[in-house]
Amino acid sequence: MKKTPYILLLVLLFQASISSAQTSDWQLVTGKITSPWAEKVNPANPLPEYPRPQLVRENWQNLNGLWQYKVQPQAQQQTIPTSFDGKILVPYAIESALSGVGKTVGKENELWYKRDISISSKLRKQKVLLHFGAVDWQCDVYVNGQKVGSHQGGYDPFSFDITSVLKKGAKQEIAVRVWDPTNDGPQPRGKQVKKPESIWYTPVTGIWQTVWLESVPHTYIASTKQTPDIDKQTITVNAQVQNPQANDRIKVTVWDGKKKVKEQEMNANSPTAIKVPNPKLWSPENPFLYDLQIAVVRKGKVVDAVKSYFAMRKISMAPDANGIQRMLLNNKFVFQYGFLDQGWWPDGLYTAPTEEALIFDIDKTKEMGFNMIRKHVKVEPARWYYHCDKLGMLVWQDMPNGDWGGRWGNKPGIEGDGQDMTRSAESEQIFRTEWEEIMKDLHNFPSIIVWVPFNEAWGQFKTVEITKWTMDLDTSRLVNSASGGNFHPVGHIIDMHNYPGPVMPRADLFGAKQVIVLGEFGGLGLPIEGHTWQQKDNWGYQSFKNADELFEKYKSFTEKLEDLIKRGLSAAIYTQTTDVEIETNGIMTYDRKVIKIPVEKLKEVNRKLYNPALVDMGKSAAK
Repeated sequence: MKKTPYILLLVLLFQASISSAQTSDWQLVTGKITSPWAEKVNPANPLPEYPRPQLVRENWQNLNGLWQYKVQPQAQQQTIPTSFDGKILVPYAIESALSGVGKTVGKENELWYKRDISISSKLRKQKVLLHFGAVDWQCDVYVNGQKVGSHQGGYDPFSFDITSVLKKGAKQEIAVRVWDPTNDGPQPRGKQVKKPESIWYTPVTGIWQTVWLESVPHTYIASTKQTPDIDKQTITVNAQVQNPQANDRIKVTVWDGKKKVKEQEMNANSPTAIKVPNPKLWSPENPFLYDLQIAVVRKGKVVDAVKSYFAMRKISMAPDANGIQRMLLNNKFVFQYGFLDQGWWPDGLYTAPTEEALIFDIDKTKEMGFNMIRKHVKVEPARWYYHCDKLGMLVWQDMPNGDWGGRWGNKPGIEGDGQDMTRSAESEQIFRTEWEEIMKDLHNFPSIIVWVPFNEAWGQFKTVEITKWTMDLDTSRLVNSASGGNFHPVGHIIDMHNYPGPVMPRADLFGAKQVIVLGEFGGLGLPIEGHTWQQKDNWGYQSFKNADELFEKYKSFTEKLEDLIKRGLSAAIYTQTTDVEIETNGIMTYDRKVIKIPVEKLKEVNRKLYNPALVDMGKSAAK
């Protein structure tokens, strides 16, 4: 008994020495502004949260932390380097300050990562999967010197079964090779460019989301798909099971807190509708989530089980009393008003420094009186959507643009006279593969209500075909075919962009068969000294000298929106949440240290936009 405190002291000293050693191997790159959370990043355990809230297992291991890295000329023969340039903090991109490196890579080079890890005996008892949240763009993965797989796509998670290549004992080696041509290649890249300027930002290369290990049995649930139907009061569940046996059954249990709502068995790999009587509907005002447990049962014994959640909500459209199409939430008109959200950080670029930081932007958006976020040409980690689900934030999800030569793109045509560009077969396949994967991976997040395949004619091609294909991939959501781009009589939405003031497309465009929205407006700039990316040449679409002038202009825009809502507008998106690099048109500074307009003042002027009296739906909102 007397030895226990001494042993505990030794353990604590050992852990402290490891943490101290890791801290000495890593330093934040200085020279740019940082968010308040940069100093809270623990290099021994960055972003420790479980990365996949829609498919939760207990037996997992986080591999974030310090890895070795090397940047070298792209080689014909892939060989794991024997020497490295230094340490990099995963999962922050090499160009970021939080990586501890702050270097660009470029098309001519390749980036290598390597780390020796120790896998617990608990994980080794079953199959071991190696997961990557996201790696931009093309990567090859090696375990103990053996290649276990390759992946293309900077915005979707992927995994490999590494069981067969593990060595005896705990110690293992992981190496990753990455190649990313940024805007020299045909791949989706969002706003990344080699030479940042204007609305284009710093490249993001390599691992930028959590890397982790997971233990699964031989027969395991690989993925699930949950689709609610509030009219039928059902949730349709499809569990994809690897290596099922003939008599295996799937048991699904729905929970409302500690109350069991329903328990039902079904076949593996077969969608089944489960009754949810008198459902509690999810909305921004009441973001209620049901818990979900899914298990593989064999001869009465649970072989594998995961935890998840879902929401009962519906997004649809119907004409109002004047025949104008309106966007409906749970069969009622709700004006959707939100930020254009780039999702960039001065210290982490694509990656929020901490979980607290990840939540901050969503939380403040809600406090300011917005009910929606348009996630602009970027995809976030799964935990971002999870917090939107929990907080009650509607989300429009863009496909990250790419392959349009670094130019503005084709001239947007509001009358449908814009011309689609022609892509190569390779480029089209890359687009289709990643967009389908993004939609599949994000399907279960109820906060997402609109898919946006194209933005402002940036790489817009085969609009009618791609839009119809997107609609077929997910019939439970609306599709905004071309936000501010070349318009065609396809998809659910016509979306106009205008800076700085609010306007709207004609309500009778294409026979009044589509919902009318203002996909971008605003862009009111106010640089705050000490909180800008660079000292001069910062800009907004219209710049102001002080916060009072900025607020008065913003307030005048909300007054115009009231009139547009009466005339047929269903949604509007203000540019933007934060400043980003040289753009100073955010409501918050890039470092999130200054909110330019007080939260309560924003909430007060935004509140009037949700007045149901602005729109007469008549009897059109029936099911």
